[in-house]
Amino acid sequence: MPPTPRLFSAGLALTQLSLAACVQPLQLAHDDSPVVLAEQRIPGPSPALRGTFTVRTMYYGSGTDIRRPEYRDSVTLKTGTVDGSKLAGGTPAVLAPRKKYWGFGLDKMPVNGRVWYPEGNGPFPLVLIVHGNHDMKDFSDPGYQYLGELLASRGYILVSVDENFLNGNLRGENDARGWMLLQHLKAWTRFNDSTGSPFQGRVDMSRIALMGHSRGGEAVAVAASFNRLSHYPDDFNLKFDFNFNIESIVAIAPVDGQYTPADRPTPVSNVNYLVFHGSHDGDVSSFAGLRQYQRVQFTDGKPRFKSAIWMYRANHGQWNTNWRNLDNGRTSARHLDLRGLLPLAEQMRFAEVTISAFLDATLKDQQQYLPMFQDHRTAGGWLPKTIYLTRFQDAGFRPLAGFMEDVDLTTGTAPGVRIEGDSLSTWREGMMRLRNNGTNDIGHNAVWLGWNNRIAGDDTTKRGRPAAWRVRLTDSVRTAWRVGAGTALELSLLAQEAKPGPRKAATDTTAKADSTAKPPAPRRPATPRAKTPAKDTTTVELSVEFVDAAGVRVLVPLNRYGPVRRPPEMMVRRREGRDKAQFATRYESVLQTFTIPLADARSQDARFDPARLVSVGLVFDRTVAGTVMVSDIGLSNLRPAFLAPTSGGAR
Repeated sequence: MPPTPRLFSAGLALTQLSLAACVQPLQLAHDDSPVVLAEQRIPGPSPALRGTFTVRTMYYGSGTDIRRPEYRDSVTLKTGTVDGSKLAGGTPAVLAPRKKYWGFGLDKMPVNGRVWYPEGNGPFPLVLIVHGNHDMKDFSDPGYQYLGELLASRGYILVSVDENFLNGNLRGENDARGWMLLQHLKAWTRFNDSTGSPFQGRVDMSRIALMGHSRGGEAVAVAASFNRLSHYPDDFNLKFDFNFNIESIVAIAPVDGQYTPADRPTPVSNVNYLVFHGSHDGDVSSFAGLRQYQRVQFTDGKPRFKSAIWMYRANHGQWNTNWRNLDNGRTSARHLDLRGLLPLAEQMRFAEVTISAFLDATLKDQQQYLPMFQDHRTAGGWLPKTIYLTRFQDAGFRPLAGFMEDVDLTTGTAPGVRIEGDSLSTWREGMMRLRNNGTNDIGHNAVWLGWNNRIAGDDTTKRGRPAAWRVRLTDSVRTAWRVGAGTALELSLLAQEAKPGPRKAATDTTAKADSTAKPPAPRRPATPRAKTPAKDTTTVELSVEFVDAAGVRVLVPLNRYGPVRRPPEMMVRRREGRDKAQFATRYESVLQTFTIPLADARSQDARFDPARLVSVGLVFDRTVAGTVMVSDIGLSNLRPAFLAPTSGGAR
């Protein structure tokens, strides 16, 4: 017998009440952006403002597409197909229905693109953007129209590359995604060189950028790697002949390691690299792009840089207007906590600001935008108001201590560099890991430094000498690196939750024996620890120490160069307990890069001589106890544009 309406309604209400009871309260970290982003130090208009060029659109492709009229009836330039069957594949059960839907197989992949371009003679830099994996019948390439219109108005040709035919249930196809981008660059070479082409002579093939989202974010790194190879790493019979002038790469919430050439992480060198990721990404749940960031190397002597940005409250899909907040598919609202996400318009504005500024800086050499990648506070008036953690490294960076060369805590990366600690409670090196499980590392080490300046005992006000950690340079390193007033110290650091206990008096180097001292008082009964201790909200502060050969010592507050934070907590899943079950921690350990010009130490004490620097260090004199994680500490002779808006002044 079917239930009566009254019983059915009561059952439905109980079900809804039960589901609501399982939804965890909205939990968001304290937003310090009203203070951190309070200033706009870079002068001039925002890079997210439309430029002066009139924007035109067009399509190119096979002209035979059975699913999308734009690639059938509206193509201005026709292209052939390419055989990608050596790079992507699958079982007949997977490939047959796909071929039936698209009308072609992987051996005849079309070179389709939608283009936004500026009206004018040019030549204009060429930028390709490619989507990631999604429902192949819910086409992804239209979702970057907002970037196409902005960049074309500012003098770029932007192509949204169609790779929807690689979406859906294929696996291990990211090499094909990257290879397809290079096939598009081949097509653009023809467009630029062919008499009668509407783009003849209007494309600057010496200034190319590749951008990718999700799997496309890994694909752009694969493309940059393949671009310089003569053969496919997994099959010598597939020859490569590309060698395009790819200057810059942008990876948007990328995956990493879905394709590994010769079973190794994809190597990328001598390109400018920007990667960004959202804290509330419900698809690529950890900042996997940090792995590729760490692998990018600069060896050709050109002035390049790399930057990584972690954006609080951003998700995976809102970088693409077709994907929006459906990180977990059409059931996202059931599984993901969407309540704390930034509005779509704000997430798009971040992409517009950072991508436009990055391309202007790296393809057009517009130096005024460089500081925002070295210190995001300089763009406080342009960026959406939320929390950011940012990494940065210039091609001129030389590591004093990268923590990857050996297992000796007292040796640095550069020859002869020595490291020493004073009154530290914790000093260990280890691999930096992502939050989604305990073995998901980023392929690079850090050092953990813990301290407690309080001396154990009943007198809770008694302090020892502040703990410190120092890196000592040799004369040969200082001379070879041309250390001077134009040099800056770069280090990446993040405060941790761990707080070591007070140090024992006998181990403190400042404690002295006192024969008249009273015997210690009887030990008080220990207070039972709370099962869930209150979260420590104490601000972690410390000083950076510079010492020259004459013994002149200067201490500079680190928070002058950016906020010293603990990692912001984030809850991505809607149901209570799901985050704890899926992730090893409730936060992502993204370090913040700090750049401290040696000239700032000189301005604080005129006796200090940067050219005679003998040591740099961290002195834990501003917070009684705490722990920090540090990586990539070194020196860089930065371009002046990086230094001008950020040096000097407490902030």
